[in-house]
Amino acid sequence: MLKISRALISVSDKKGIVEFASALHKLGVEIISTGGTYTLLANNNIPAKQVSEITGFPEILDGRVKTLHPAVHAGLLAALDNPQHTKQLEELKIKPIDLVVVNLYPFEETIAKPDVHREDAIENIDIGGPTMLRSAAKNYRFTAVIVTSNRYDSFLAELKSRDGRISEETCFELAKEVFRHTAHYDTKISDYLTGTPSNNQSLPQTFSISLKKNQDLRYGENPHQQAALYGTFDRSLKKLHGKELSFNNIIDANAAVNLVAEFAEPTVAIIKHTNPCGVGSASTLEQAYRLAFATDTKAPFGGIIATNRPLDMKAAEAMNEIFTEIILAPDFEPGVLDFLMKKKDRRLVQISPKENNDQFDIRSVAGGLLVQTKDTLQLNDEHFKVVTRRKPTAEELAAMKFTWKVVKHVKSNAIVYGLKDRTLAIGAGQMSRVDSSKIAVWKSRESNLSLNRSVVASDAFFPFADGLIEAISAGATAVIQPGGSIRDEEVITAANGNNIAMVFTGIRHFKH
Repeated sequence: MLKISRALISVSDKKGIVEFASALHKLGVEIISTGGTYTLLANNNIPAKQVSEITGFPEILDGRVKTLHPAVHAGLLAALDNPQHTKQLEELKIKPIDLVVVNLYPFEETIAKPDVHREDAIENIDIGGPTMLRSAAKNYRFTAVIVTSNRYDSFLAELKSRDGRISEETCFELAKEVFRHTAHYDTKISDYLTGTPSNNQSLPQTFSISLKKNQDLRYGENPHQQAALYGTFDRSLKKLHGKELSFNNIIDANAAVNLVAEFAEPTVAIIKHTNPCGVGSASTLEQAYRLAFATDTKAPFGGIIATNRPLDMKAAEAMNEIFTEIILAPDFEPGVLDFLMKKKDRRLVQISPKENNDQFDIRSVAGGLLVQTKDTLQLNDEHFKVVTRRKPTAEELAAMKFTWKVVKHVKSNAIVYGLKDRTLAIGAGQMSRVDSSKIAVWKSRESNLSLNRSVVASDAFFPFADGLIEAISAGATAVIQPGGSIRDEEVITAANGNNIAMVFTGIRHFKH
């Protein structure tokens, strides 16, 4: 058990510190403090010594140097069961410090501000704070350490219940918390200074991830798997109603938000197992939903619906005709939430796409991570290369642009049939591109949709002409694909032989 007799307090975040220090003082703990923390304690009539009284050296360089001194760090690092250590402390007249209460300069908050200057960010890199924290954490058997105000109440409760002492188990837990905290802090500094994440084109030589747990989840993809959510996902998606989001819900919701973000027009996407069941764009969300739902009238049950506009009542009434797991929208017009909340099992989520500024797509593999920049490449007119004798009509060109935005979000091998404002059929995730096309055609028949005069988008090139022939047989009159196959000429010949317009983009959108 560690007796707490002497504490050093130096905090950037002053929340709760006056009450905590006051309680320590009443328990007979001597307090040492620095700078603004000392002034705050003095103003609240809490006795404290300035650190300069301990070190015999003034704070200098605008406070950059104040605790980096042997009188402080020897007091933190001395192993009090080591006779040589205690002898040196006596000889140098240095007293042990039993408790360190430090939180760090707000670097992460500073770099989160818009248009932050590098000089401001660097000035908010704490040096003395992490040094004291790590010293105390290393020496946890003889120095307790608190890095967050969330620990004040439980620490005081134990201190009072144990006659001013803290257990070694508690000290060890606090030490682990410190090293997690300082590792996260250093990672954020490294990320910022090395351009990660930023517009830097090269991936970093060392890739670090430090994310705080947001919440535990009931389980992962399946009930026998443990799962938790880390990071700031709740800034992008805020649940307003319904049960907690599951592991699979979160993955599907993320896919839905990314898809609708592709479109400037009012757009609705219906998602099932990360793949779109249907996507529609129109002047109103109700019309857009009707177009999306018509693509596949069976799969949307129990699926996820996302919009890129505030959800209005007419659209909500249309969506309410079937059961859906989640409805996501940037906002909900007056009365819509109350209407939709009548179904308790449905989740309603507000989305903030602007908060989603992640630059990397990360996958776990045996022994490491695969890291890539996100697929944010947008198609523009310079990517359109007409390779057939017949050029696409204006209508076909608009349909190509629409279906290309959708196929990017479909698991490969991906085929999307559509018009300028809607999907008509989607084939996803098959081992053969022809099979994806066949499944799409079959689904269109199930939904009683004609594919005559439709456009086909393929996420990668047609390796053979058979995939194109399948699309032509279904009624497609135009095709958009990356090109790049050694049999491109064979495919182009088949298109010309059937009076099909075909465009190569030179861009592939594999999604695994």
